[in-house]
Amino acid sequence: MKRFNIKSILFFGVAFIIASCTKEVEKPEAKDNPKANALEVSEGPAGTVISITGSDLGGMKTIMFEKDSVFANFNPVFNNNSAVVFRVPDDASGGNQNIILTNSLNKQIAIPYTVIALPTVTEVSNYNFETNTFITLTGNNLNDVVSVGLTGTSATATIISQTKRSLVIKMPSTDVSSAALTITNSTGPIVTNQVFVNLDKAYKIFTEGYNNGFENASWGPASTSTAFAKTGVTSFKAGYNKGNWSANGFANWNGIANTPEFKFMSFWVKGASATYTLYVTGDQREGGYGNSDTTVPIQIPANVWTYFKIPMETLQLWKRGGSFKQIGFFIQGPDAQDEAFYFDDVIFIR
Repeated sequence: MKRFNIKSILFFGVAFIIASCTKEVEKPEAKDNPKANALEVSEGPAGTVISITGSDLGGMKTIMFEKDSVFANFNPVFNNNSAVVFRVPDDASGGNQNIILTNSLNKQIAIPYTVIALPTVTEVSNYNFETNTFITLTGNNLNDVVSVGLTGTSATATIISQTKRSLVIKMPSTDVSSAALTITNSTGPIVTNQVFVNLDKAYKIFTEGYNNGFENASWGPASTSTAFAKTGVTSFKAGYNKGNWSANGFANWNGIANTPEFKFMSFWVKGASATYTLYVTGDQREGGYGNSDTTVPIQIPANVWTYFKIPMETLQLWKRGGSFKQIGFFIQGPDAQDEAFYFDDVIFIR
């Protein structure tokens, strides 16, 4: 009786499966005369799916948006002789242009398209400004910006330099306390989500030094410092000793009466060696000043500047009914080592 080698059977079976799975799918070949139909929708922003239909569209090797020669990624597996599908690239430049498709025979077709590329702002170098302050805006579609205005006013910033991803402006003189920016490029205008604060109109506690009768009233080692600054050259260095639960901050011993025109408290703070939680505290808050006052936490990332803007209704600085005299930042710790935080532009926004 003839015996079969089970190992041989398994080997050849697996080999057959692998060979079947690795067999290449036939791709449509490039032709000498590709043709495309007109697009039903011939405009859109980055990320828009475009489906070009026609004949002899196989074998495409590149898809390029003509303005600034921006190439679109595409998967040839999803394309055939009658259709090519891709998305408008994130970095496509705005405006009227052609989409140029080139096949492996270097035959090309051009399809008119309008990329909608409104300016966007995702990061700013500072939220606070004075007249002639320079601010850097980071985002997209900023290279063709033609104007930057303070929303709701006639004040216009001066454009100092610009690239696709960055815009440097010089802020104008204005009487408003704060405003968003209206930024216009060749596609159109947008209003930023970011709101910029006029330091000249703010109530200052600490900027380049102590303001409006405030002084250092810290439990731990604290002082003005030129080691780091977000605006100008000076910040408030708040030191917290290892194992001490303490509050550092400011006092105006004459007191600050309840002032309804104050809408927000804002400040920049440069973090310590690790991420910590501090608590905004005040002598006329419900919990009093210091150890028991933990209802307004702020988490401060390590080693970077972070901006905070807190509504006055959250702070409740006059909750007990009297004029507040102290405002500061309380920490439960630190446990590992002595730490220092740097505060800048501590202000009330009207």
